[in-house]
Parts: sequence; structure tokens; C-alpha cells
Amino acid sequence: MTRLIAVVGPTGTGKSDLAIEIARHIAMRGGQAEIVSCDSMQFYRGMDIGTAKLSIEERQGIRHHLIDWLEIRDESTAAEYQLKARPVIESLQASNITPIVVGGSMLYAAAVLNTFEFPARDEVLRAGLEQDLIEFGSNELHRRLASLDSVAASRIDPLNGRRVVRALEVVMITGEPFAAALPDETESWQPVLEIGLNSERSHLVQRLAIRAELMWKKGLLSEVESLIPQGIREGKTSSRAIGYAQALDQLDGKINQDDAVAQTAQLTARYARRQMSWFRRDERIEWLDYQDPHMLQKALQLVDERVNLGGQ
Repeated sequence: MTRLIAVVGPTGTGKSDLAIEIARHIAMRGGQAEIVSCDSMQFYRGMDIGTAKLSIEERQGIRHHLIDWLEIRDESTAAEYQLKARPVIESLQASNITPIVVGGSMLYAAAVLNTFEFPARDEVLRAGLEQDLIEFGSNELHRRLASLDSVAASRIDPLNGRRVVRALEVVMITGEPFAAALPDETESWQPVLEIGLNSERSHLVQRLAIRAELMWKKGLLSEVESLIPQGIREGKTSSRAIGYAQALDQLDGKINQDDAVAQTAQLTARYARRQMSWFRRDERIEWLDYQDPHMLQKALQLVDERVNLGGQ
């Protein structure tokens, strides 16, 4: 029996809603459960619409941790998240509250769920790589990474300059492949019930396209405009978030709204594919189809069978 639950999988699959239902189910069984966010963009105050952050009402009285704990200019790292999330989880368990880790940020989920120590940083080397990123672009650094570690390069989007820089930093510091520095999917930090949500690719792509359109209808452009004085343009992480980067380009007149929405949908679908590729390697995950009418029933049955509610 475990005292930790995680709900993972690609973006747009309904992870937050399922976590709420699991928490409500545990409460009906006489236990307590609270949610620990593992969505690296929901960490930021003010980034609500584009991250599909649940409103206070939508949380249905279930306490959420590690949402809105970073300022828009702050850099988000999996190493810092691990230091923040694990004490929260242990504190909840000590109070007989079941933690439910929820999110699709792959490395962040691995950092908190798996046995893993992050490689040291070299600030001088990193500063040089970040300068190269500005001067030569992420594609050039990705080619450099491919020459040193082809496996790592195949797993990282060439447009994700931040990840490319980190991979190069690790390879150059350790002299080992970046994959050797990634969390081991087979070794858990503590026993965990991992529930994964996914469905057929074509349905998810269509769903993500609809979600991108809804972001603009709900006011993403106004949200991003309000974040400019707070420093979203300067934020290393926040400025590159899918949807937010496109909204900034629209505000700057680089693209029109139709293109901004289309790019957001396309990039989100690409990101979902990478998420699934990552999570598929984790054999602990119990996969459920979000289109299955019995999905919730199956998830709650897993909780009943595998979870020790707060040590009761």
C-alpha cells in the first residue's frame, strides 16, 4: 500500500479534474487528500488562462499546494521544485493527508517521484552557453548537443533553448551522456500509485486545438498584456511558455491572432507527443483512456486497492 498518488500524462487530458475527483472520493471514505501541483507554468502568479489553472471555485474546497509560488521573472527549475515539493508531501503524510501530485511537466514529475540528485551547476559555463544561445540560436546549440550526445538531442525539442543549454552544461561538466543524469524511472523515491491519462492521438490534437481557441476567447491576450509590467518579457521560463510567447508576438505585431492560435495549438500538440514519449518509459504508470466512460470508476478502484489513506 502506498501513501502517495500521482496523476500524470500529456497536457489537455483532464488530470486536474481527475485529481479533484480522487480527493473528493478519499474524503467520502473518511480520509483527507490535498493536491501538489507539478505543472511548471502554474507555479507563476498571474499565468492562469494559458496554463488552464483551476479557479478557486473549480478546486471545490480541495487545498492546492505549489501554485502561484513564483514571480513572473523567476526561473523555474526541476531541482528547486524537488526541494520545495518533497517537504510538502512529507508534511501532508505526517498529518495523515494523502498527497496527490498532479501535472505533466516531465522532468519535474521525475524529480519529485524518483530517486534522483541533480548534477552540480557551473555558472561560468552556463553563462557562456546562454550567451551562445542568444548569438547563435537554439538550433545551433542543438546541433552541438547532437555531436556530443545524440540520444539527448533526439529527446529535446531544438526550439527549447533552455533545455538544450542545460543538457550541454551537464554533458560538459560530467563528461557523461545527459541521459545518465536523468532520473531513473525504475527507482521510486517512495511507493506511489501513478495514474496516467491519455487517448487516441487524433482526438487529443483536436482537443488541444479547441483549447487554444478558448484561451484567446477567455482573454489570454489581456492576461499577457497585464503581465508585461511585471516582467514576463524578461522571465527566462515564463516568456517561453506555449501560448504566452505567441501572445507576446501578437502584441508586438509579429503575427496575427489566427496565426498565434494556430501556432499555440501546433506547439501544444508537439509538446503532448514529447510528454507521452517520456511517460511511456515509466512502467509504474497505470494508463487510463480519458474518453472511456468508466475512466473515473477505474481510477477510484485503483485508489481503493492501492492507497493507504493517511496511514489509517
